[in-house]
Amino acid sequence: MNLAKVSANGQVTVPVEIRRKLNLKEGDKILFFERGNGEVVINNASATAILNAQRAFEGAAGDFGVNSEDDVQRLIDKERYSERSRQ
Repeated sequence: MNLAKVSANGQVTVPVEIRRKLNLKEGDKILFFERGNGEVVINNASATAILNAQRAFEGAAGDFGVNSEDDVQRLIDKERYSERSRQ
């Protein structure tokens, strides 16, 4: 179990063990969600977004070479720039 203190501004320092487990780096965003039993869970928002996208496409992400946020950004940039050239 890890304990953290909430500052007067509502800020919390995430304990180092938890940062390591969630692979959190400076600037990362944390996702808070509540389970049906009222338990609040935190997760690395970037990792969660990638996992949700991969689940939604069930294998299609791999077909397009999407394995990371950088891969997603490359696809977005490619589409954005090719759309501009069509205008």
